[in-house]
Amino acid sequence: MKKYPDANIIRLGIGDTTEPIPDIITSNMAEYAKALSTRKGYKGYGAEQGHKALRKAIAESFYKDLGVKDAEVFVSDGSQCDISRLQLLLGSSVSVAVQDPNFPAYMDSSVIIGQAGDFLDETLKYKNIEYMTCGPQNNFFPDLSTTSRTDIIFFCSPNNPTDGSPKSIYEIPGSRECAIEISSFSKIAGFTGVRLGWTVVPDELYYANKVPVIHDFDRIVCTCFNGASSIAQAGGLACLSPDGFKAVMSVVDYYKENAKILVETFTSLGLVVYGGVNAPYVWVHFPGSRSWDMFSEILNKTHIITVPGSGFGPGGEGYIRVTAFGQRENILEASVRLRNVNL
Repeated sequence: MKKYPDANIIRLGIGDTTEPIPDIITSNMAEYAKALSTRKGYKGYGAEQGHKALRKAIAESFYKDLGVKDAEVFVSDGSQCDISRLQLLLGSSVSVAVQDPNFPAYMDSSVIIGQAGDFLDETLKYKNIEYMTCGPQNNFFPDLSTTSRTDIIFFCSPNNPTDGSPKSIYEIPGSRECAIEISSFSKIAGFTGVRLGWTVVPDELYYANKVPVIHDFDRIVCTCFNGASSIAQAGGLACLSPDGFKAVMSVVDYYKENAKILVETFTSLGLVVYGGVNAPYVWVHFPGSRSWDMFSEILNKTHIITVPGSGFGPGGEGYIRVTAFGQRENILEASVRLRNVNL
């Protein structure tokens, strides 16, 4: 900005939503908030696990026919927060594997809790973390037959930049005996600032000593968390009503069209592009180039902010990530600028 003070910078970097939340949802939150100023409508602390109606709606909306029960759903203030609470459950002595590239929160929370070990400058990896290579050669999903066995594996779905992903890990037979799922309203409903998510801990998930894991996670939630905002939960419940969900999906379709425009733009430049179909991110490959170099070149030539792929792990080197979250006029303008430069 110092170099180009008059530049109109287009931010297609961090994946923050940009479109307004549908009125049917914000109206419900506003009505709930207004009611708090009345004797009849005032409510104080709620259940740390979340409002019963919202837990039921999440189970019915996202896990129909997958066996998830209301009591297994824990409402949170966003998935990133619950990733850290999950680390409290796991502790520092477990071995961990992550996809490479991966969502940074898995890696950084593993470092903070003490699982990662020393950082190795020569490989840009942590000593005690198993990095599962993800790339075009394996459709960006790791070959588990070649991965060392660890206590914990973090999967991100959709990861950078996978498109053909199951909506829930519980679609996979046997997963209720080995998997915890963390999810969020942030991207699907534009709740990045509202903060609302959930975690599913199945009853069938046990420690080796046959003690249910759900009991410990419930204790962590009740000890380290006082529950998600009641106003945010009112919004979440509105999202899952028939009309609310329809309104939310119309915004999702808007972002998917943005992604389509970006994919077509980079493809027209002769670049190989992954993602951007059932996920809001476009993963662009620049063979032989370093991610930070391409980030700088694009920024200086087009005044568009992207994210270097190496920020998601060593496996992201040579890529940049572009988000489809943005106003349509900015996406179209970015497309024009990119088509007019030589990358």
